[in-house]
Amino acid sequence: MAGTNPLRVRVTRDTEEATASGIYGLIVGAAVLVASHAKTATAAVIVEVVTLTIYWAAERYARIVAERIHEGHRPTWHTVRRQLTTGWELVTASALPLLVLVVARLVGTRLITAEILSLACTTLLLCVSGWRMGMGGRLTTLERVVSTLVAGMFGVAMVVLKTLLH
Repeated sequence: MAGTNPLRVRVTRDTEEATASGIYGLIVGAAVLVASHAKTATAAVIVEVVTLTIYWAAERYARIVAERIHEGHRPTWHTVRRQLTTGWELVTASALPLLVLVVARLVGTRLITAEILSLACTTLLLCVSGWRMGMGGRLTTLERVVSTLVAGMFGVAMVVLKTLLH
């Protein structure tokens, strides 16, 4: 890439990784909430945060191992540090949906209702992500609408699963 600013390439890649991790975190977090048989909102939050943290650790580990395999040498401390300090969006992206879950329970809604409200929040965040991805990708309005609908359908699928399972 002659003439390309390496710092710009790194920032762009980091931003892409953060966005992908956030979207993946929202989807996995919703799936955990759907499959969870937690009896309380507190238990549901703990299960989701622990599960997402395990997913984050597994993904980071896989990246370090893959780098060793493909580069043919042990990863440097810089590489390990970078892997252990990035990708947290996978965990943190679910903060707002979990807050919705907790607040809904605190105001007296049933757990299943609070979980569906949390999944609706996730769906909204996925739709916003789809719209923003379309904006960043310089898509036409129609393409942005499609991007929004595709992203939102992951959340809708989770709401449908939750209502069918309970």
